[in-house]
Amino acid sequence: MVVTRQTDETWTISDRLRRTVAILRRRGYALNASRLADVCVGGHVSELEVRWAAAAAPDLAIAEDLVVERDALAQAAAIRVRAAGHREESVPYLGLTRGFVRRLVEVAPFIRSVSIAGSLASGGFRASDDVDLNLVVDDGHRHIAYVVVNALGLLHALRHRAKPVDDLTRRPIAPRLMTANLILERSQCHPLVRQDEDMAFEFLMSETVFGGEEIEEILRANPALIDHFPQLAHRAPAPEVDVGRRLPRALYPRLLDHPARWIGQAAWRYMQWTRRGRPDALARVAYVRETMRPYTLFDIT
Repeated sequence: MVVTRQTDETWTISDRLRRTVAILRRRGYALNASRLADVCVGGHVSELEVRWAAAAAPDLAIAEDLVVERDALAQAAAIRVRAAGHREESVPYLGLTRGFVRRLVEVAPFIRSVSIAGSLASGGFRASDDVDLNLVVDDGHRHIAYVVVNALGLLHALRHRAKPVDDLTRRPIAPRLMTANLILERSQCHPLVRQDEDMAFEFLMSETVFGGEEIEEILRANPALIDHFPQLAHRAPAPEVDVGRRLPRALYPRLLDHPARWIGQAAWRYMQWTRRGRPDALARVAYVRETMRPYTLFDIT
C-alpha cells in the first residue's frame, strides 16, 4: 500500500484534492472546503483554491457543504449529520478518554505514547462510537499492551453500561468504549515499514495526549510522512494528561508478551464470534484490519 512520493510541483491542486478526498472516503467521512484546505495532501492550500478545484473536477462535487467524490453524493447527508453532532457528543468522551489514558499509562509504564484517533479526533464522533487509541510501546510489549488496554477498558466500560451502542460497539458484558486501534513497538517506528500517505494521514489526524516527544522523534525518523503532509511539522501540540506515579517496569517483563498474545488472540476471536450475525460489523472490522497491515496484532481470519 506504499505510494510513490512526488513533489508538490508534480501534482496540481486538483490532484492533491482528489487524493485527500479519497483518503477521507476510505475512512468513511468527508470535510468542508475550509477544513479540507488545512489537511490537503502536499500542504495547506486556500479555501478558495479548494472550491475552484472541486468545481472544475468532473469527479468531485460539493454537497451538504462537504467536498466529496461525485459517486459518493448519496453519503454526504449522513456524513454531515455526524459532523454536526460531533461537538456536542464528543465533549464528555474527551474527558473520559483523557482520564482513561492517565490511568492506562500509570499502570502500564512500557507505554511511550498515546494518541486519540478515529472519529473522536477527526470530527465525526457520535455517542455510539468507541474511542480509538494509537499507542507506541517498548519493544516486546505489543501484546501485553493489547491485553492491558482491553482489561482496563472493560473495567472502565462497566461504569458506562448505559452508553449507546451499535453493531461494532455492542459487547456481552459492557459496551466497547476504549479500543487499541494501532499498537507499534518503538523499533517498528525507526523506520516505519509503511510511510505512505494513509499512514501519514493517521498521524496528522490523531491527537497526542501522552508522549508528544516520542511522536516528534518518529516524524524525524520518517521524513516521508512529512513529505506527504508538511502540516505534520507545524502542528500545535495538544495538552497532555498529567500522569502520576507509574508502576515499576519490572512488573511487565518481555517474556509475558508470548502468553499475552494467546490471551489477546482468544479474546479477539471471541469478539468476532459475538458479531457472527452482524455482517456489516464483520466487514468493517476486516476493512480496518486491512488498512493497518502490516501492523495488525493477530493476522488471522
